[in-house]
Amino acid sequence: MTTMARETTPRTPEAPRDTDVRRHELAAFLRSRRERIAPEQVGLPRGRRRRTPGLRREEVAQLSAVGVTWYTWLEQARDIQVSVQVLDALARALLLDPSERAHLFRLAGAADPTPATTCPSVTPAMRALLEQVEPFPACLQNSRYDILAHNRTYGLLLCDLDTVPPEDRNCMLLSYTHAEWQSSIVHLEETQRLMAARFRATMAGHLTEPAWKMLLDRLHKESPAFRTAWDRHEVVSHRSKRKEFRNRHVGRVTVDHTDLWLTPGTGPRIVTYVPADEESRERLERLQAIALSKGTGPQPVV
Repeated sequence: MTTMARETTPRTPEAPRDTDVRRHELAAFLRSRRERIAPEQVGLPRGRRRRTPGLRREEVAQLSAVGVTWYTWLEQARDIQVSVQVLDALARALLLDPSERAHLFRLAGAADPTPATTCPSVTPAMRALLEQVEPFPACLQNSRYDILAHNRTYGLLLCDLDTVPPEDRNCMLLSYTHAEWQSSIVHLEETQRLMAARFRATMAGHLTEPAWKMLLDRLHKESPAFRTAWDRHEVVSHRSKRKEFRNRHVGRVTVDHTDLWLTPGTGPRIVTYVPADEESRERLERLQAIALSKGTGPQPVV
């Protein structure tokens, strides 16, 4: 009796999943960024027995305030969850530039919550428009109140925006935590209450988005006044309003606030402040001249 050999079809290796590929790419990227940083760049001593190029894993973990084992697993491409807060801390610890930071978040499959991320809607035409409406203060904001770009006059209206880190250029945050910005708003308590109510109404469409949740958490932690306003559960829609500011360079100005929406929904918008009287117009012209002498221009967040 002849035994016939059974034919077998060789198995086709399974293609790696997209998440697996990205995890390994993320691990390699982190290692490469860690190894390029000298300890002295982040305030750490080099020591005599350093064999690792750049930083050690435990040093990155220390700078990022995460566990050494957890960070080691991340560089080993283990299947672990990474929060946007941790990614933000790693980006800072590894001194990533904007392009590298964006790459880190893409590899991790997360949305970068930091308003410093370049906004594609800030086009050269938008910047030119902001410049052309001067001396009227104007800026480009998204629905989360991040200031994405502004003209010279707006840059000195409530504070010197050039001195504010890009990640802190958010009108909600500035209105509740920045002393000079607050001192420039004549009716501060009413303004804060209305902004919290508008923020709550707008956030209803973004409840699960990390950037919104991180901003809300930060406001809760840093401002008792915000916690009080938020607990009222008030909601109002956006509307034009007359505002009064107390500018440290030119004095009190009265303006009419108008939102020029760039999309059908309450998304990105150009915010303009048109002087409500001749005295305010003259003072804004003086403020523009001060800004010009300071050498500022239409400022995007980059």
